[in-house]
Amino acid sequence: MTVRVRYAPSPTGFLHIGNARTALYNYLFAKHHGGDFILRIEDTDIERNVEGGEESQMNYLRWLGIEWDESFDVGGEYGPYRQLERLDIYRKYVDELIEKGLAYKCYCTSEELEAEREAMSTHGHDNIHYSRRCLNATGEELAELEARGEYVVRIKVPENEVYTFNDIVRGEISFNSEDFGDWVIMKSNGIPTYNFAVVVDDYLMKITHVFRGEEHITNTPKQMMVYRAFGWDVPTFAHMTLIVNENGKKLSKRDKDTVQFIEQYANMGYLPEALFNFIALLGWSPGIEEEILSHEQLIELFDEKRLSKSPSTFDKAKLAYINNRYIKALEAEELLELCMPHLVEAGILEGRTHQWAVELVSLFHDRLSYGAEIVDLYDEFFSEELTLDEETQAFIAQEGVADTLKAFKEQLEALEDFTAEGIQAAVKAAGKASGAKGKMLFMPCRIATTGQMHGPDLPKALALLGKDTVISRIEKFI
Repeated sequence: MTVRVRYAPSPTGFLHIGNARTALYNYLFAKHHGGDFILRIEDTDIERNVEGGEESQMNYLRWLGIEWDESFDVGGEYGPYRQLERLDIYRKYVDELIEKGLAYKCYCTSEELEAEREAMSTHGHDNIHYSRRCLNATGEELAELEARGEYVVRIKVPENEVYTFNDIVRGEISFNSEDFGDWVIMKSNGIPTYNFAVVVDDYLMKITHVFRGEEHITNTPKQMMVYRAFGWDVPTFAHMTLIVNENGKKLSKRDKDTVQFIEQYANMGYLPEALFNFIALLGWSPGIEEEILSHEQLIELFDEKRLSKSPSTFDKAKLAYINNRYIKALEAEELLELCMPHLVEAGILEGRTHQWAVELVSLFHDRLSYGAEIVDLYDEFFSEELTLDEETQAFIAQEGVADTLKAFKEQLEALEDFTAEGIQAAVKAAGKASGAKGKMLFMPCRIATTGQMHGPDLPKALALLGKDTVISRIEKFI
């Protein structure tokens, strides 16, 4: 059996972390087993579709490194791959169920249905389901109903049936048919409902496994009803656990403390390989200690049995660590390319050379967690007013520090070429002239020029700051 899986987003929004994880696990599973990954667009919820939603899904899946084997843009023998282009197909299968007596037309208005529900609730019914008025109507009443013209189609839910499936993540799950009323499979506008269309599509596209979020668990028995009605084999399901924030609450689009859309990460200067790596670990364990894993390694190691049974915490610190590891592996020019849009937007490169820009990003290479952070690091380092904390103030106030700074200033003023090498020599010469050494030499030089007790390579940093700025800062301290 060839493994065939699908990612089937609705273009009702942009590519979200949760969507991306669903796509990624389907992709890894397919590639691990040498199977096919299909991209299908479920666009039947016309009112909620947003402009650019489909493009966001596709562009940022590809940005992450997730490629599909079949879809409307690359072709395939099981299309069309947009649901709105498959309406005739759904109509055919709806008609087949009606002919078999397994589905029927319902002409009831929304007001009638609401009144029916209220009456059932008033009389204390435990399961409030549609009364099957239209199914049971005969003679004059049926003629009156049919005269209305507009109708939906409902599936006739079997009595006393149990729907059991063995979920890859959660084990055996069962539902009873009496928990469900005769639900709508096709709306009055001829568009199928999700639980009907998805079954028809998955069957015709020969989908073998379905990886999706746990919110779909309760959809599964409805879908199994459709599979059974047609006598089709049911695919294997895997319902992934929730992604929660660091407070243990479900990750919600209203949660403003966590960046949640893939486009935002791309714009902030995260590396796609790092995000691919991070999302893969968001509910799955590779079974080894190493967590920095390449695209190819993740495909090789992916084992669906290692999907987490507990909610997965979106750990922002872990994402920063993983992205930093990938950034450290970049060459200087690659790092500049990552940071360039942010440097340009902030106006930092005006009047500066390409080499200066390379040296700037190289200075903060090991500290960067994402590209846009270069602006914060620059602002902190190049700020005109240095702000000292209590510990730094206490250190700089020690006896002998002023003499060291005077000696350092004199050495810097004498430099013709204000380079990292020249500055390094000036530090040593200042130590000899003032008698300071070790921490009492290097720390005053760093504090007086950067305002910090720790930071990047000092000679390189000062060369970027420029001679006038460095000497001016030292004069203020003296």
